[in-house]
Amino acid sequence: MFGPIGMPEMIIIMVIALIVFGPRKLPELGRSLGRSLNEFKRASNELRSTLEEEVRVEERREKAAVPATPAVEGTSPTAAPTSPAPATPADGSTAPATTPEPAAPTEPGAQTGL
Repeated sequence: MFGPIGMPEMIIIMVIALIVFGPRKLPELGRSLGRSLNEFKRASNELRSTLEEEVRVEERREKAAVPATPAVEGTSPTAAPTSPAPATPADGSTAPATTPEPAAPTEPGAQTGL
């Protein structure tokens, strides 16, 4: 709908601005508009460079976090480590080993099961 502004449109805009603001105020408005655009461009470039630097720092952290170990034949450096096998009881049975629970403390004066 709105295409690029051509030369005739720019001339009409300049004439209207000259009529509305006058010849004394128009150069001042042009300077302040130019300064505003320059400041906006500087701030956007600074934001872009800050974001790019943060991305680079994050990439360095990720690379440093990956340990540089030599690859073992048949495994990949990104493979998840395997957990050790569960412990089996000393008697060789397949039931999981359990530890006995400690006896509950008795209150003074309480009768024991004798």
